[in-house]
Amino acid sequence: MTHPDYASLEADLNDLLGPRGVSSDMRQRERASVDGARMSPIIAEMLPLGVADLVAFPTSADEIAAVVALAVRHGVPVTPRGKGTGNYGQAIPMSGGLVVDTSRARTIVGIDGDTITADAGAPMNALEQAARAAGKQLWMYPSTVHSSIGGFLGGGSGGTGTIAHGSNDMGFVAALDVVTPASGGVLQHVEGSEALGYVHNYGTAGIIARATVRLEPLQDWRGLYASFPDFAGSLSVLRTLGGLQPAPRLVSADTPHITAQLPPDEVFPEGRSSLRMIVDAELVSEASGIIEAAGGRVEAVREGPGVSSAISVLSYNHPIEWLQKSEPGVYFHVEVSGDALVDRIDEVHAVYPGGLLHIEAGHTVPIGMLAGIYESPDAVYDGIARLNALGVGVHNPHQWNVDFRLSQTLELAARTDPDGLLNPGKLNPEYAGPTKGAIR
Repeated sequence: MTHPDYASLEADLNDLLGPRGVSSDMRQRERASVDGARMSPIIAEMLPLGVADLVAFPTSADEIAAVVALAVRHGVPVTPRGKGTGNYGQAIPMSGGLVVDTSRARTIVGIDGDTITADAGAPMNALEQAARAAGKQLWMYPSTVHSSIGGFLGGGSGGTGTIAHGSNDMGFVAALDVVTPASGGVLQHVEGSEALGYVHNYGTAGIIARATVRLEPLQDWRGLYASFPDFAGSLSVLRTLGGLQPAPRLVSADTPHITAQLPPDEVFPEGRSSLRMIVDAELVSEASGIIEAAGGRVEAVREGPGVSSAISVLSYNHPIEWLQKSEPGVYFHVEVSGDALVDRIDEVHAVYPGGLLHIEAGHTVPIGMLAGIYESPDAVYDGIARLNALGVGVHNPHQWNVDFRLSQTLELAARTDPDGLLNPGKLNPEYAGPTKGAIR
């Protein structure tokens, strides 16, 4: 197999993007070749898994398509990258080649009725601000609110808004403009079920250059911070609070130990379990009554345009990241779901040494991040089997294989990328582990 002529590709990219739009500098290449995979001690032990030969920085959807076309013409592997906030190594270029950093392609094209369209690198918080100015809000956005729309759709799953709308493959995406090797660098517009073929598969079937996603009428949100003497108190009300109508945007809770690792704030009293909600203003009194009747205490009710993002960045993976920062090299986590997280919490905590659960009200059942003291890969996998036996759904964040609609993605990629140039190493026909669909 002939080694690609990277000097020639760099020259072509320079002509297309200008000298600031492409780099072969080792520091830039290394920076573009990592994501949040160090959150996994299993993956961290394997790093580096790959280093880009070149990095391109297109500034529009059309430039993303043109960059991919040049790479394909040169026979160069292409790995798409948003803000690099994913946690599974899905943005690592395992075969080297070209990393297409989409973070400069930030144009918000506009709002049309109940949808908003933006280029792949547009930050989610910028989309939310644009929607808000039009009296609307996003259906959902990830806990890392500055991550890009392309990254969230290509590698993410759910987040703030999940209680009402599920994950990002459940109607959030109205349309995509994608580029594939088979398209010859021409953007392909896909809608509805056809667009779903490019969601949560890390760009292995096509690279998202522009996205159109759903909006809904803007609500008047409040940030409600509460605490309980112990985690059992928070668990006792989580499902009830998550079932309020209109649905809260988020309901999160942490054990006292995880709460103690969160950024200092008077709403996190020492030794207590924290519960946080993004709740409709009209439901603050009802939610407060539920909390207080269960022995909890409302610490604060905050308002303003920043309240949703302030609570969002303390949800999903983020409390586990704070835990890992507080005790480096100690904890790992798995993603979990099911009523057993509430009903059998002592057994769930006992699966791993030092077990600590961060929990969220989910779309159908509670979801969360179960942390434990890391011992070995085998101990992690044995624990997953034990959790399954307890009735807990598990997604394994310690691997980078496409694990959502795998057979459909394989079939699609066979047509769109017959030479396997898109994010090689992530689409494994033999993968048979836990799937993303286990978490809802």
